[in-house]
Amino acid sequence: MERLVSKLTEKHVLFTASFAIRLALVVYGEFHDKTMIVKYTDIDYHVFTDAARFTTKGESPYNRSTYRYTPLLAWLLTPNIYIHMVFGKLVFILCDVLSGLLIYKILYLRGLGSETALRVCSLWLLNPLPMGVSSRGNAESILAALVLGTLLCIEGRRMTQAALLYGLSVHMKIYPITYALPIVLSLRTTHIRRDEKQNMWRSAIDFLGSFFNRELFHFASVAGGLFLALASLFYYMYGWTFLHETYLYHLTRRDIRHNFSPYFYMLYLTADSRWSHWLGLAAFLPQLILLLVTSWAFHHDLAFCCFLHTAIFVTFNKVCTSQSSFWRGCRDGKDKHSG
Repeated sequence: MERLVSKLTEKHVLFTASFAIRLALVVYGEFHDKTMIVKYTDIDYHVFTDAARFTTKGESPYNRSTYRYTPLLAWLLTPNIYIHMVFGKLVFILCDVLSGLLIYKILYLRGLGSETALRVCSLWLLNPLPMGVSSRGNAESILAALVLGTLLCIEGRRMTQAALLYGLSVHMKIYPITYALPIVLSLRTTHIRRDEKQNMWRSAIDFLGSFFNRELFHFASVAGGLFLALASLFYYMYGWTFLHETYLYHLTRRDIRHNFSPYFYMLYLTADSRWSHWLGLAAFLPQLILLLVTSWAFHHDLAFCCFLHTAIFVTFNKVCTSQSSFWRGCRDGKDKHSG
């Protein structure tokens, strides 16, 4: 009993301290912004807030140039206008700490001891990178919490909740769509046949048939239904601008300034070339091949496969910024015991 109380105390102290540090950084950020030339707050946070301001006036959040996110984020941050500018940062640091809790629960559910799981999730909770990113006003922690929540629910076979979280995560940002293939492969029915003389066609039919099962159909229906419902709603409200700014823009995006991608210099030198558009699209090919290979090879361990997907997506992406590093850190912290 005494040992259990000690473990609960350690857990309580870790999560409380993690939130307190992030909260202190938010407070410091307010002071820093008022006294320093170089601001602490992420420029995107001001973009979110401006979009929220347009929303409170009944206008489109896309009236704010460079707002390329779902209107749901602008709606979520309307308290920035009505209550206080710091509201969004509090949401982001809460999601950041929640991500640490989800990492702990995933590891514990996968058979790791409570003490070891706590040590591993502390690599996330006490990591200066997510602390800084979330407290500066970057919304990536929301997406991290949604994806981790999806993995936790799949691990616990709570498929409706998993599908809702996954559909919402893809709506918030299109990038989690890369996890669809390993999720589908992990949910398919595995047929084990003892007939060694089974021909190639029969094997192919069995393989295709493995995708037709109730659990996979339920997941795809709920996740796809939520995504399409939200997309239809916002398309009705904001038209083509919503589709372009939230999703399609990211397919053709070429960032030749604050970019750490291996394709950066090529894109920089060919920025004015008539081939630049096609080069940008061709940059997806190495990504696609590697994602397909890793999905097939490692889908039996879904969490580890998602980690590999994230590492590949970040490493070979044509745009690689601090948010990308945040994503890789999220998957890395979660999958230490898988690797």
